[in-house]
Amino acid sequence: MGFEPTRAEHNGLAVHRLNHSATSSYVTFVRRHCSSSSVFNLRLRMVDSQYYLPNDIGISALDCGEAFRLLSPQEKMYAHYLSRAAWYGGLAVLLQTSPESANIFVLLQKIFRKQTPAQLEQVATAAGLSSEEYQAFLVYAAGLYANMGNYKSFGDTKFIPNLPKDKLKTLVWASQAFQEQPTEIEALWDSCSCLIYSLEDKQKQLGLGDKGITTYFSGNCCLEDAELAQKFLDSKKLSAYNTRLFKKDNGGKACYEVRLASAVQKDCAVDGECESCCGTFNYEDKEFTVKRGDYAPLMEKVSYYLQQAQAYAANENQRKMLEEYSRSFTFGSIEAHKEGSRYWIKDKGPIVESYIGFIESYRDPFGSRGEFEGFVAVVNKAMSERFAKLVSSAEVLLPELPWPREFEKDTFLKPDFTSLDVLTFAGSGIPAGINIPNYDDIRQSEGFKNVSLGNVLAVAYATQKEKLTFLKEEDKDLFIKWKGPSFEVQVGLHELLGHGSGKLFVQDDKGKFNFDQSKVINPETGEPVCSWYRGSETWDSKFSTIASSYEECRAECVGLYLCLNKEVLSIFGHKGQDAEDVVYVNWLSMVRAGLLGLEFYTPESKSWRQAHMQARFVILRVLLEAGEGLVGLEEVTGQDGKPDAQITLDRSKIHTVGKNAIHRFLQKLQILKSTADVEGGRALYDGYSAVSDSGAHNFLRLRETILLRKEARKMFVQANTRVSGDNVELVEYEGSAAGLIHSFTERFQDDAERLEADLLEMSSRDAPCCFLGSIISHDLKWEFNVDTIRKKAQQRMYFLRQLRKFNLLQGLPIQFYTAIIQSVLCTSIIVWFGSGTKQDRDRLQWTVRTAEKIIGASLPSIQDLCPECPESGNGQETSLNI
Repeated sequence: MGFEPTRAEHNGLAVHRLNHSATSSYVTFVRRHCSSSSVFNLRLRMVDSQYYLPNDIGISALDCGEAFRLLSPQEKMYAHYLSRAAWYGGLAVLLQTSPESANIFVLLQKIFRKQTPAQLEQVATAAGLSSEEYQAFLVYAAGLYANMGNYKSFGDTKFIPNLPKDKLKTLVWASQAFQEQPTEIEALWDSCSCLIYSLEDKQKQLGLGDKGITTYFSGNCCLEDAELAQKFLDSKKLSAYNTRLFKKDNGGKACYEVRLASAVQKDCAVDGECESCCGTFNYEDKEFTVKRGDYAPLMEKVSYYLQQAQAYAANENQRKMLEEYSRSFTFGSIEAHKEGSRYWIKDKGPIVESYIGFIESYRDPFGSRGEFEGFVAVVNKAMSERFAKLVSSAEVLLPELPWPREFEKDTFLKPDFTSLDVLTFAGSGIPAGINIPNYDDIRQSEGFKNVSLGNVLAVAYATQKEKLTFLKEEDKDLFIKWKGPSFEVQVGLHELLGHGSGKLFVQDDKGKFNFDQSKVINPETGEPVCSWYRGSETWDSKFSTIASSYEECRAECVGLYLCLNKEVLSIFGHKGQDAEDVVYVNWLSMVRAGLLGLEFYTPESKSWRQAHMQARFVILRVLLEAGEGLVGLEEVTGQDGKPDAQITLDRSKIHTVGKNAIHRFLQKLQILKSTADVEGGRALYDGYSAVSDSGAHNFLRLRETILLRKEARKMFVQANTRVSGDNVELVEYEGSAAGLIHSFTERFQDDAERLEADLLEMSSRDAPCCFLGSIISHDLKWEFNVDTIRKKAQQRMYFLRQLRKFNLLQGLPIQFYTAIIQSVLCTSIIVWFGSGTKQDRDRLQWTVRTAEKIIGASLPSIQDLCPECPESGNGQETSLNI
């Protein structure tokens, strides 16, 4: 479980573009048919700047030079091969993010392998790009690399290039890569250019079904499919961590393919398995097929480099750990990864620390599938001593938490807690701290480890006073002075005693309980505990969509609660007034973060896109609800005349009103978690997560203010390692967009062409293809095509509604509909209409009926538009006939 910092994002370049491809057609139509000048004042929808990365975004190099130089030759080799495994595995995140991410990555790699950013700049200038436009391209490329995809790792919103599409195409065509391989580069451009810029509603953020884009599930999956698949996996005692789910139709019967990440593609039994977990099974009248081989070329690389690292392991625990990890990635076995994690926990105090696998489930819309990440880091001994003292005090601090002893683990297994300087962190983003492994059965009975990433903290939170938003002027200097030290305390408590505390009540497959049913009383109800986890159920599988954010909220509350303890503050060297300032800034930082969290809420789908920020907003709501003037939140007008907000905290009431509020809320969170009370937990958490325009605070309006004044989240440039004879060299890069790009082009140069071909093959395996202007899914169905047509037509409805407001003659809106909307509905209709389903046709007919209501006149039906196409008689989905 990673600890994520908060960063608001600011506007950057104030460049806005029209959000609809119909805009130019609409303007042309209006000019020809409308004389009223008021029409030209029509407010066209604009792209929100949150979908751009600003040109002045902060980019910093992660400094690990001194730490790396202090390693022995053996340790350097060990770190090198672990880093190679992490980097290759991290490429799987491209395939876990969006259908187009891998293709964009390959396009950028091919361009920058031929020309450095400095060399390409001359080409860009000659091609007519301004310096700002070229910088926008570099920032976009750096963002793609840093996030391992075209969706932000923190917030899950899409970002697009902050330059016109035609300018970007001109640059690509002028590049040396295009000059040498025009056919290949043009094909790459065609495969991803539309999706690079597309900001249709569904593509603005990650999500399941209509709420967004996900590649953890095929596009025809919904929440009900995810829930059914989880029940199936539980019945087979299979973890969802390293899986993806694909739904197909077979004669009207839903069939599901569960794909395991593994190098091996044959569905053979793994060592230790009595029989293979793969095969075809019937479950609740549905067919499930479990197969191996997802991300196979990447998993093969990961396994190879882990095997290479074994030769340089420092001890037997490390060797066995790597052996089990390699087995896990070879065969797709989570049980092997668990075994490797057990050896990792036993490896106390290593000089080179690492972890690798499908770890965090934040970006799975259902909350069960893990995103790949791998890190390699070097221990910072001085800072680690403080965390070791905190570990030693844990057994004294745990009883202070606000739940009965029976709800705490039977034995606190003292973990390693170290401060690390990151050498490599491969994945979609870099957290500030980590508490792993995430396997409940291991955490409850065998332990875990905590790490704080020191060199990340050192550069991530440097804040300029003029960019510090939503605080009183008198708070700003104090905030800047104590933000770092207070965050260090919060990370330590969050990871060690937040994620490391609390018991889950379990009844195993044999009926044995890990608690006394007859004696344990639920303090919230005063009644005996009546619910618990059964068999293979886990925290993630039970609480699914809210599990990640709920747990982060619980850990954050533990940090706030225990930072009030003077012993904790003294461990970190804070006493007297300094200690009080650390507490104040820690709490102030949390309520400000809750306000900033509104950026990561999507009003259209009423959903949160970031687990940590949702958690902090919930805490803000709890503390506002506490009343008595503890927290103040006021909408004001800024010095620039634009909407602003100010949040305040009464430091004299933190130890009383604040502590009592967190005490009550934290107990509820833990009791509901311990007892597997999903219904109660969801009601509590969803209630505090609600964002509305009613009540004491108009949070929807405040969200607009947050977006207006957001500041971009920093990106990090990481070093590479390179073997030179018997030595390992550290190759470092400048902290800039060009430096970040350069680090990635050199990272995979040994097998670049083979790797890029593998990525494209994996990306295309499940991607829909385009045929005569129509989109055909991998199972030869038209659902994606119809969905695309419907959305394009719906976007144009906006302009039709605007025309009706001007009370024009009915003929003009009909002409507009025919030219701008009906033409979309007829796109390649002769190709797909006859083999579409009745449901497909009904969805498009609904669009026609909507237009009829707006105009007030009858319009041709979908069947009328294609009279030569017969309807499929049975109403069932039919395959494309070619």
